[in-house]
Amino acid sequence: MTSPSAASSARAADAAASASAPSTETRRTPSTRRFRQVDVFGADAFAGNPLAVVVDADGLSDEQMQRIASWTNLSETSFLLAPTRPGADYRVRIFTPSTELDFAGHPTLGSAFAWLAAQADGGEATGSADERILVQECRAGLVEVRVDGDDLAFAAPPLVRSGPMDADHLADAAAALGIDPADVLDHAWVDNGAGWCVLELASAQDVLDLEPDLAVIPGRKIGALGAVGATADAPTTGADGPAYEVRGFVAPDPVSGTPGYEDPVTGSLNAGIAQWMLERGRFAPPWTVRQGTRLGRHGRVLVDVDAEGTIWIGGTVRTGIQGEILV
Repeated sequence: MTSPSAASSARAADAAASASAPSTETRRTPSTRRFRQVDVFGADAFAGNPLAVVVDADGLSDEQMQRIASWTNLSETSFLLAPTRPGADYRVRIFTPSTELDFAGHPTLGSAFAWLAAQADGGEATGSADERILVQECRAGLVEVRVDGDDLAFAAPPLVRSGPMDADHLADAAAALGIDPADVLDHAWVDNGAGWCVLELASAQDVLDLEPDLAVIPGRKIGALGAVGATADAPTTGADGPAYEVRGFVAPDPVSGTPGYEDPVTGSLNAGIAQWMLERGRFAPPWTVRQGTRLGRHGRVLVDVDAEGTIWIGGTVRTGIQGEILV
């Protein structure tokens, strides 16, 4: 029989041995990465659509990126990496809290802004203060970004689906927005890879009055627009203020787990709408779009077309938070 003192001594010896023995669990030291949270398309500070940007993302795994995006819980989080394609200045990967995207508008502008800021922080030349063009690599390909100080614009990608919606899609979209299909002035697919369709209503106020039930259309995205201060038959030019009000709705997706929400200011949707408007000759560029009003935001998106016919979707980007993230 072992005495209490002997048992105590044995336990102490075991504890000492455990403390001195190498741990079987690998402990990883977190690495420090530069981090910014920027506000995109805001008419003033904290009025647009926020984006989290991990600047030094090379070496992070897919799982780490997705976990960070889930943690930030913003509509998108982007990760800047070294480019892999000739001609690109940088590469970006864009994640929602539940999945990775091929392309998104406000992350494109926010990522370009963060990349330029990182180059300046590192003492690298970023070019003159005059307008310049960056080339961003993403899963959708190469996207040009025009930079003029804090005002940035991306070249609208081509539509992968266009034309009017069929009767069933229109009926579903109208039901989700809580309106009668007869109240829709016009409608179209404006899908540049993000999956958007859009319904045009008689006025901006009609758009602001929408009370959607997004569960009706799981996994889909719907935009709505209405002219500001004019009827659809006599639209403004947009020269003296916003031409139209936009709202963008993302329905809950049971497959990816994405919850339903209204997006504050949406670059990809506005790019598709701009192409649709120009095809119909509705507005003469440049014009401004208003979005985010119902959410208490003051989003402003500028649509312009250059001499070569490229459609540019732009706005102001501001830094809200900057520092480091431990990964």
